[in-house]
Amino acid sequence: MVLPTGTNLYGNRYIIESKLGEGGFGITYLAKNRKGELVVIKTLKDEVMTNPDFADFREKYQHDFRDEALRLAVCRHPHIVQIENVFHHDSLPCIAMEYVAGEDLWKRVKSRGCLPEAEALRYIRQIGEALTVVHDKGLLHRDLKPHNIMVRSHVSEAVLIDFGIAREFIPNLTQTHTWALTPGFAPLEQYDEQEHRGEFTDVYALAATLYCLLTAKTPPPSPNRVLRDSLVIPNNVSELVRNSILEGMKLQAENRPQSVSEWLRLFESDSDDLSTDKGVDYQNLRDLLKAGNWREADLETAKVMLKVAGREKEGYLNVEHIENFPCTDLRTIDRLWVKYSNGRFGFSVQKRIWESVGGKPGEYDWEIYKKFADRVGWYEMKKDTWKSYDDLTFSLNAPGGQLPCLWWWGVVGIVGGSLFSRVETCKL
Repeated sequence: MVLPTGTNLYGNRYIIESKLGEGGFGITYLAKNRKGELVVIKTLKDEVMTNPDFADFREKYQHDFRDEALRLAVCRHPHIVQIENVFHHDSLPCIAMEYVAGEDLWKRVKSRGCLPEAEALRYIRQIGEALTVVHDKGLLHRDLKPHNIMVRSHVSEAVLIDFGIAREFIPNLTQTHTWALTPGFAPLEQYDEQEHRGEFTDVYALAATLYCLLTAKTPPPSPNRVLRDSLVIPNNVSELVRNSILEGMKLQAENRPQSVSEWLRLFESDSDDLSTDKGVDYQNLRDLLKAGNWREADLETAKVMLKVAGREKEGYLNVEHIENFPCTDLRTIDRLWVKYSNGRFGFSVQKRIWESVGGKPGEYDWEIYKKFADRVGWYEMKKDTWKSYDDLTFSLNAPGGQLPCLWWWGVVGIVGGSLFSRVETCKL
Protein backbone atom coordinates (compact mmCIF):
# COMPACT_ATOMS: atom_id res chain seq x y z
CA MET A 1 0.00 0.00 0.00
CA VAL A 2 1.00 3.63 -0.44
CA LEU A 3 2.12 5.31 2.80
CA PRO A 4 -0.53 7.93 3.63
CA THR A 5 0.21 11.57 4.45
CA GLY A 6 1.15 11.99 8.09
CA THR A 7 2.78 8.55 8.47
CA ASN A 8 5.58 8.68 11.04
CA LEU A 9 8.78 6.85 10.16
CA TYR A 10 11.83 5.77 12.12
CA GLY A 11 10.79 6.92 15.58
CA ASN A 12 9.05 10.08 14.34
CA ARG A 13 12.23 11.26 12.63
CA TYR A 14 10.36 11.59 9.33
CA ILE A 15 6.75 12.44 8.48
CA ILE A 16 5.33 11.62 5.05
CA GLU A 17 4.03 14.68 3.17
CA SER A 18 3.01 13.17 -0.16
CA LYS A 19 3.86 10.57 -2.78
CA LEU A 20 6.34 11.79 -5.41
CA GLY A 21 6.42 8.94 -7.91
CA GLU A 22 7.12 5.29 -8.52
CA GLY A 23 9.04 3.07 -10.89
CA GLY A 24 9.17 -0.63 -11.62
CA PHE A 25 10.02 -1.70 -8.07
CA GLY A 26 10.52 1.49 -6.05
CA ILE A 27 8.38 4.32 -4.77
CA THR A 28 9.40 7.78 -3.50
CA TYR A 29 7.78 10.12 -1.01
CA LEU A 30 8.25 13.72 0.03
CA ALA A 31 8.73 13.94 3.79
CA LYS A 32 9.98 16.28 6.51
CA ASN A 33 12.69 15.51 9.02
CA ARG A 34 12.81 16.71 12.62
CA LYS A 35 14.31 20.02 11.54
CA GLY A 36 11.34 20.66 9.27
CA GLU A 37 13.51 20.17 6.17
CA LEU A 38 12.11 18.44 3.11
CA VAL A 39 13.68 15.10 2.25
CA VAL A 40 12.94 12.28 -0.17
CA ILE A 41 12.15 8.84 1.21
CA LYS A 42 12.75 6.02 -1.24
CA THR A 43 11.51 2.50 -0.55
CA LEU A 44 10.40 -0.65 -2.33
CA LYS A 45 6.84 -1.04 -3.51
CA ASP A 46 4.62 -2.94 -1.11
CA GLU A 47 3.89 -5.60 -3.74
CA VAL A 48 7.61 -6.34 -4.06
CA MET A 49 7.66 -7.17 -0.37
CA THR A 50 4.36 -9.08 -0.21
CA ASN A 51 3.41 -10.44 -3.65
CA PRO A 52 4.25 -14.18 -3.92
CA ASP A 53 5.17 -13.63 -7.59
CA PHE A 54 8.23 -11.72 -6.37
CA ALA A 55 9.25 -14.32 -3.78
CA ASP A 56 12.19 -15.68 -5.78
CA PHE A 57 13.56 -12.18 -6.38
CA ARG A 58 12.67 -10.48 -3.09
CA GLU A 59 16.06 -11.00 -1.48
CA LYS A 60 17.81 -9.70 -4.60
CA TYR A 61 15.65 -6.55 -4.68
CA GLN A 62 16.38 -5.82 -1.02
CA HIS A 63 20.09 -6.49 -1.56
CA ASP A 64 20.18 -4.12 -4.56
CA PHE A 65 18.28 -1.51 -2.56
CA ARG A 66 20.81 -1.65 0.28
CA ASP A 67 23.62 -1.44 -2.26
CA GLU A 68 22.14 1.73 -3.74
CA ALA A 69 22.27 3.35 -0.30
CA LEU A 70 25.92 2.34 0.10
CA ARG A 71 26.82 3.61 -3.36
CA LEU A 72 25.23 6.97 -2.63
CA ALA A 73 26.90 7.19 0.76
CA VAL A 74 30.43 6.90 -0.65
CA CYS A 75 29.84 9.28 -3.59
CA ARG A 76 29.81 12.71 -1.98
CA HIS A 77 29.89 15.68 -4.35
CA PRO A 78 27.89 18.94 -4.76
CA HIS A 79 26.39 17.56 -7.98
CA ILE A 80 25.37 14.17 -6.54
CA VAL A 81 22.20 13.80 -4.47
CA GLN A 82 23.20 13.30 -0.84
CA ILE A 83 21.99 10.48 1.41
CA GLU A 84 20.83 11.34 4.94
CA ASN A 85 19.78 8.05 6.49
CA VAL A 86 19.05 4.35 5.94
CA PHE A 87 16.44 2.55 8.04
CA HIS A 88 13.48 0.17 8.04
CA HIS A 89 9.81 1.02 8.47
CA ASP A 90 8.25 -2.23 9.64
CA SER A 91 9.64 -4.55 6.94
CA LEU A 92 10.20 -1.86 4.31
CA PRO A 93 13.82 -0.78 3.68
CA CYS A 94 14.05 3.01 3.33
CA ILE A 95 16.59 5.56 2.16
CA ALA A 96 16.26 9.19 3.25
CA MET A 97 18.03 11.53 0.88
CA GLU A 98 18.35 15.19 -0.06
CA TYR A 99 15.31 16.78 -1.67
CA VAL A 100 16.33 18.67 -4.79
CA ALA A 101 13.72 21.35 -5.49
CA GLY A 102 13.50 21.86 -9.23
CA GLU A 103 12.89 19.80 -12.35
CA ASP A 104 14.73 17.09 -14.20
CA LEU A 105 16.36 17.89 -17.53
CA TRP A 106 13.92 15.71 -19.45
CA LYS A 107 11.01 17.86 -18.26
CA ARG A 108 12.98 21.04 -18.93
CA VAL A 109 13.69 20.02 -22.53
CA LYS A 110 10.10 18.92 -23.10
CA SER A 111 8.73 22.24 -21.82
CA ARG A 112 11.33 24.58 -23.32
CA GLY A 113 12.69 22.73 -26.34
CA CYS A 114 16.37 22.70 -27.23
CA LEU A 115 18.56 24.26 -24.55
CA PRO A 116 21.11 26.96 -25.42
CA GLU A 117 24.52 25.43 -25.95
CA ALA A 118 26.11 27.31 -23.04
CA GLU A 119 23.40 26.13 -20.63
CA ALA A 120 23.58 22.53 -21.81
CA LEU A 121 27.38 22.46 -21.51
CA ARG A 122 27.20 23.90 -18.01
CA TYR A 123 25.03 21.00 -16.84
CA ILE A 124 27.13 18.43 -18.69
CA ARG A 125 30.37 19.69 -17.13
CA GLN A 126 28.81 19.62 -13.65
CA ILE A 127 27.55 16.06 -14.08
CA GLY A 128 30.90 15.14 -15.63
CA GLU A 129 32.61 16.28 -12.42
CA ALA A 130 30.17 14.16 -10.41
CA LEU A 131 30.79 11.11 -12.59
CA THR A 132 34.53 11.45 -12.05
CA VAL A 133 33.90 10.95 -8.33
CA VAL A 134 31.60 7.99 -9.04
CA HIS A 135 34.25 6.35 -11.23
CA ASP A 136 37.00 7.04 -8.69
CA LYS A 137 34.95 4.94 -6.25
CA GLY A 138 35.01 2.06 -8.72
CA LEU A 139 31.38 2.48 -9.78
CA LEU A 140 29.50 3.01 -13.04
CA HIS A 141 26.20 4.85 -12.97
CA ARG A 142 24.84 2.92 -16.01
CA ASP A 143 21.61 4.91 -16.24
CA LEU A 144 22.74 8.41 -17.07
CA LYS A 145 20.02 10.33 -18.95
CA PRO A 146 18.17 13.68 -18.68
CA HIS A 147 15.50 12.02 -16.49
CA ASN A 148 18.14 11.32 -13.81
CA ILE A 149 19.59 14.82 -13.69
CA MET A 150 17.79 17.40 -11.57
CA VAL A 151 18.33 21.16 -11.89
CA ARG A 152 17.92 23.15 -8.70
CA SER A 153 15.21 25.80 -8.90
CA HIS A 154 17.18 28.81 -7.74
CA VAL A 155 20.65 28.19 -9.14
CA SER A 156 22.03 26.72 -12.34
CA GLU A 157 23.22 23.53 -10.68
CA ALA A 158 22.64 20.02 -11.98
CA VAL A 159 22.40 17.09 -9.56
CA LEU A 160 22.85 13.43 -10.47
CA ILE A 161 20.22 11.13 -8.96
CA ASP A 162 19.07 7.50 -9.05
CA PHE A 163 21.92 5.05 -8.48
CA GLY A 164 19.54 2.10 -8.64
CA ILE A 165 21.46 0.18 -11.32
CA ALA A 166 24.95 1.52 -10.57
CA ARG A 167 27.49 -1.29 -10.32
CA GLU A 168 31.12 -1.87 -9.46
CA PHE A 169 33.55 -2.28 -12.32
CA ILE A 170 37.15 -3.35 -12.72
CA PRO A 171 38.95 -1.82 -15.73
CA ASN A 172 39.87 -4.26 -18.50
CA LEU A 173 37.93 -7.09 -16.89
CA THR A 174 34.84 -8.73 -18.38
CA GLN A 175 32.15 -8.83 -15.68
CA THR A 176 28.57 -10.05 -15.61
CA HIS A 177 26.18 -7.11 -15.23
CA THR A 178 22.42 -7.25 -15.05
CA TRP A 179 20.67 -6.26 -18.29
CA ALA A 180 19.25 -2.87 -17.36
CA LEU A 181 19.41 0.13 -19.62
CA THR A 182 17.55 2.99 -21.29
CA PRO A 183 17.47 2.79 -25.11
CA GLY A 184 19.04 5.82 -26.74
CA PHE A 185 21.41 6.48 -23.84
CA ALA A 186 22.99 3.02 -23.46
CA PRO A 187 26.03 2.01 -25.57
CA LEU A 188 26.33 -1.31 -27.35
CA GLU A 189 28.31 -3.01 -24.59
CA GLN A 190 25.48 -2.46 -22.14
CA TYR A 191 23.28 -4.78 -24.18
CA ASP A 192 25.65 -7.68 -23.53
CA GLU A 193 25.85 -9.06 -20.00
CA GLN A 194 29.41 -10.34 -20.59
CA GLU A 195 30.93 -7.35 -22.39
CA HIS A 196 33.71 -5.13 -21.05
CA ARG A 197 32.51 -2.05 -19.21
CA GLY A 198 34.39 0.98 -18.05
CA GLU A 199 34.18 4.74 -17.68
CA PHE A 200 33.65 4.84 -21.44
CA THR A 201 30.19 3.30 -20.84
CA ASP A 202 29.04 6.39 -18.93
CA VAL A 203 30.87 8.61 -21.45
CA TYR A 204 28.48 7.39 -24.15
CA ALA A 205 25.46 8.16 -21.97
CA LEU A 206 26.78 11.62 -21.05
CA ALA A 207 27.37 12.46 -24.73
CA ALA A 208 23.89 11.11 -25.57
CA THR A 209 22.42 13.30 -22.83
CA LEU A 210 24.11 16.37 -24.34
CA TYR A 211 22.70 15.37 -27.75
CA CYS A 212 19.21 15.26 -26.22
CA LEU A 213 19.59 18.66 -24.52
CA LEU A 214 20.67 20.33 -27.77
CA THR A 215 18.16 18.62 -30.10
CA ALA A 216 15.18 17.91 -27.78
CA LYS A 217 15.27 14.37 -29.22
CA THR A 218 16.15 10.98 -27.79
CA PRO A 219 19.19 9.58 -29.64
CA PRO A 220 18.60 6.49 -31.77
CA PRO A 221 19.30 3.24 -29.86
CA SER A 222 22.88 2.09 -30.36
CA PRO A 223 21.91 -1.30 -31.94
CA ASN A 224 19.91 0.58 -34.58
CA ARG A 225 22.94 2.71 -35.35
CA VAL A 226 24.92 -0.40 -36.26
CA LEU A 227 22.67 -0.91 -39.27
CA ARG A 228 22.12 2.71 -40.19
CA ASP A 229 23.74 5.49 -38.22
CA SER A 230 21.17 8.28 -38.12
CA LEU A 231 22.83 10.49 -35.52
CA VAL A 232 22.09 13.93 -36.97
CA ILE A 233 23.26 17.02 -35.09
CA PRO A 234 21.75 20.40 -36.14
CA ASN A 235 23.95 23.02 -37.78
CA ASN A 236 23.27 25.53 -35.00
CA VAL A 237 25.45 23.39 -32.69
CA SER A 238 29.07 24.55 -32.78
CA GLU A 239 31.57 22.37 -34.62
CA LEU A 240 33.56 21.77 -31.42
CA VAL A 241 30.51 20.48 -29.55
CA ARG A 242 29.25 18.48 -32.53
CA ASN A 243 32.57 16.66 -32.88
CA SER A 244 32.73 16.03 -29.12
CA ILE A 245 29.28 14.40 -29.15
CA LEU A 246 30.23 12.19 -32.08
CA GLU A 247 33.46 11.13 -30.34
CA GLY A 248 31.63 10.33 -27.12
CA MET A 249 28.95 8.32 -28.94
CA LYS A 250 31.29 6.14 -31.00
CA LEU A 251 29.69 2.70 -31.22
CA GLN A 252 32.84 0.75 -30.38
CA ALA A 253 33.97 1.38 -26.82
CA GLU A 254 37.68 1.39 -27.69
CA ASN A 255 37.11 4.29 -30.11
CA ARG A 256 35.56 6.55 -27.47
CA PRO A 257 37.44 8.69 -24.95
CA GLN A 258 38.21 6.23 -22.15
CA SER A 259 37.26 8.53 -19.27
CA VAL A 260 34.86 11.39 -18.62
CA SER A 261 37.78 13.74 -17.96
CA GLU A 262 39.29 12.86 -21.32
CA TRP A 263 35.96 13.47 -23.07
CA LEU A 264 35.39 16.82 -21.32
CA ARG A 265 38.81 17.99 -22.51
CA LEU A 266 37.47 17.81 -26.07
CA PHE A 267 35.40 20.91 -25.29
CA GLU A 268 38.47 22.92 -24.38
CA SER A 269 39.99 25.18 -26.98
CA ASP A 270 43.18 27.18 -26.89
CA SER A 271 41.25 30.12 -28.27
CA ASP A 272 37.91 31.54 -27.16
CA ASP A 273 35.39 33.02 -29.57
CA LEU A 274 35.86 36.77 -29.00
CA SER A 275 33.50 37.88 -31.78
CA THR A 276 32.36 41.49 -31.84
CA ASP A 277 30.25 43.70 -34.10
CA LYS A 278 31.81 46.89 -32.73
CA GLY A 279 35.54 46.25 -32.92
CA VAL A 280 35.89 45.70 -29.18
CA ASP A 281 38.87 43.70 -27.88
CA TYR A 282 37.76 41.08 -25.33
CA GLN A 283 41.18 39.56 -24.68
CA ASN A 284 41.69 41.38 -21.39
CA LEU A 285 38.25 40.34 -20.13
CA ARG A 286 38.99 36.74 -21.09
CA ASP A 287 42.38 36.79 -19.33
CA LEU A 288 40.95 38.29 -16.14
CA LEU A 289 38.16 35.72 -16.00
CA LYS A 290 40.53 32.87 -16.77
CA ALA A 291 42.72 33.97 -13.87
CA GLY A 292 39.73 34.25 -11.52
CA ASN A 293 40.17 37.99 -10.99
CA TRP A 294 36.42 38.50 -10.61
CA ARG A 295 36.39 42.11 -9.41
CA GLU A 296 38.75 43.29 -12.13
CA ALA A 297 36.73 41.30 -14.69
CA ASP A 298 33.56 43.04 -13.51
CA LEU A 299 35.22 46.43 -13.98
CA GLU A 300 36.40 45.39 -17.45
CA THR A 301 32.88 44.20 -18.33
CA ALA A 302 31.43 47.60 -17.50
CA LYS A 303 34.18 49.20 -19.59
CA VAL A 304 33.64 47.09 -22.71
CA MET A 305 29.86 47.37 -22.54
CA LEU A 306 30.05 51.15 -22.49
CA LYS A 307 32.45 51.00 -25.44
CA VAL A 308 30.10 48.73 -27.42
CA ALA A 309 27.22 51.12 -26.83
CA GLY A 310 29.32 54.24 -27.50
CA ARG A 311 28.57 55.52 -23.98
CA GLU A 312 32.05 55.80 -22.51
CA LYS A 313 31.68 59.53 -21.93
CA GLU A 314 28.27 59.25 -20.27
CA GLY A 315 29.32 56.26 -18.15
CA TYR A 316 25.96 54.47 -18.03
CA LEU A 317 23.46 52.58 -20.19
CA ASN A 318 19.71 53.03 -20.36
CA VAL A 319 16.89 50.85 -21.67
CA GLU A 320 17.36 52.00 -25.27
CA HIS A 321 21.03 50.99 -25.26
CA ILE A 322 20.24 47.59 -23.78
CA GLU A 323 17.48 46.90 -26.29
CA ASN A 324 19.89 47.65 -29.14
CA PHE A 325 22.97 45.97 -27.68
CA PRO A 326 24.56 43.77 -30.40
CA CYS A 327 23.77 40.10 -29.85
CA THR A 328 27.25 39.08 -30.96
CA ASP A 329 28.91 41.13 -28.22
CA LEU A 330 26.34 40.21 -25.56
CA ARG A 331 26.87 36.55 -26.40
CA THR A 332 30.67 36.88 -26.24
CA ILE A 333 30.59 38.55 -22.82
CA ASP A 334 28.10 36.04 -21.43
CA ARG A 335 29.95 33.03 -22.86
CA LEU A 336 33.21 34.12 -21.22
CA TRP A 337 31.58 34.67 -17.82
CA VAL A 338 29.70 31.38 -17.92
CA LYS A 339 32.69 29.35 -19.08
CA TYR A 340 35.26 30.61 -16.59
CA SER A 341 32.89 30.65 -13.61
CA ASN A 342 31.75 27.09 -14.38
CA GLY A 343 28.21 28.34 -14.87
CA ARG A 344 27.88 30.48 -11.71
CA PHE A 345 28.00 33.95 -13.31
CA GLY A 346 26.77 35.58 -16.50
CA PHE A 347 23.73 37.28 -18.02
CA SER A 348 22.09 33.99 -18.97
CA VAL A 349 22.48 32.77 -15.37
CA GLN A 350 20.93 36.00 -14.07
CA LYS A 351 18.00 35.67 -16.47
CA ARG A 352 17.08 32.24 -15.11
CA ILE A 353 17.21 33.57 -11.56
CA TRP A 354 15.06 36.57 -12.59
CA GLU A 355 12.45 34.21 -14.00
CA SER A 356 12.62 31.91 -10.98
CA VAL A 357 11.44 34.76 -8.70
CA GLY A 358 8.56 35.65 -11.02
CA GLY A 359 10.23 38.15 -13.34
CA LYS A 360 9.38 38.36 -17.02
CA PRO A 361 11.73 39.54 -19.77
CA GLY A 362 10.91 43.09 -20.80
CA GLU A 363 8.87 43.91 -17.69
CA TYR A 364 9.98 46.05 -14.76
CA ASP A 365 8.68 45.33 -11.26
CA TRP A 366 10.37 46.79 -8.20
CA GLU A 367 9.26 43.95 -5.91
CA ILE A 368 10.53 41.34 -8.36
CA TYR A 369 13.81 43.21 -8.63
CA LYS A 370 14.24 43.12 -4.84
CA LYS A 371 13.60 39.38 -4.79
CA PHE A 372 16.14 38.96 -7.59
CA ALA A 373 18.69 41.17 -5.81
CA ASP A 374 18.20 39.20 -2.60
CA ARG A 375 18.80 35.94 -4.45
CA VAL A 376 22.05 37.10 -6.10
CA GLY A 377 23.36 38.69 -2.92
CA TRP A 378 23.04 42.42 -3.66
CA TYR A 379 20.28 42.97 -1.11
CA GLU A 380 19.18 41.43 2.21
CA MET A 381 15.41 41.30 2.13
CA LYS A 382 15.03 40.36 5.80
CA LYS A 383 16.96 43.47 6.83
CA ASP A 384 15.80 45.59 3.90
CA THR A 385 19.46 46.49 3.41
CA TRP A 386 21.32 47.06 0.13
CA LYS A 387 24.97 46.03 0.01
CA SER A 388 27.67 48.34 -1.22
CA TYR A 389 29.85 47.21 -4.08
CA ASP A 390 32.76 46.65 -1.69
CA ASP A 391 30.60 44.29 0.41
CA LEU A 392 30.12 41.80 -2.42
CA THR A 393 32.00 38.49 -2.53
CA PHE A 394 34.35 38.43 -5.52
CA SER A 395 34.93 34.70 -5.64
CA LEU A 396 33.19 31.51 -6.73
CA ASN A 397 31.73 31.36 -3.22
CA ALA A 398 29.45 34.27 -4.12
CA PRO A 399 25.78 33.50 -4.74
CA GLY A 400 25.09 32.31 -8.28
CA GLY A 401 24.34 35.21 -10.61
CA GLN A 402 26.00 37.89 -8.48
CA LEU A 403 28.31 38.90 -11.33
CA PRO A 404 28.64 40.81 -13.58
CA CYS A 405 26.98 43.75 -11.84
CA LEU A 406 29.00 47.00 -11.87
CA TRP A 407 27.81 48.09 -15.34
CA TRP A 408 24.21 48.28 -14.10
CA TRP A 409 24.83 49.06 -10.45
CA GLY A 410 22.02 51.27 -9.15
CA VAL A 411 19.86 50.98 -12.30
CA VAL A 412 19.32 47.21 -12.55
CA GLY A 413 15.72 47.52 -11.41
CA ILE A 414 14.97 49.61 -14.49
CA VAL A 415 17.09 47.88 -17.10
CA GLY A 416 16.88 44.33 -15.73
CA GLY A 417 13.71 43.39 -17.58
CA SER A 418 15.11 44.90 -20.78
CA LEU A 419 18.42 43.07 -20.37
CA PHE A 420 16.70 39.71 -19.95
CA SER A 421 14.46 40.43 -22.91
CA ARG A 422 17.61 41.04 -24.95
CA VAL A 423 19.20 37.86 -23.55
CA GLU A 424 16.14 35.93 -24.73
CA THR A 425 16.14 37.59 -28.15
CA CYS A 426 19.83 36.81 -28.58
CA LYS A 427 19.22 33.21 -27.45
CA LEU A 428 21.92 33.18 -24.78
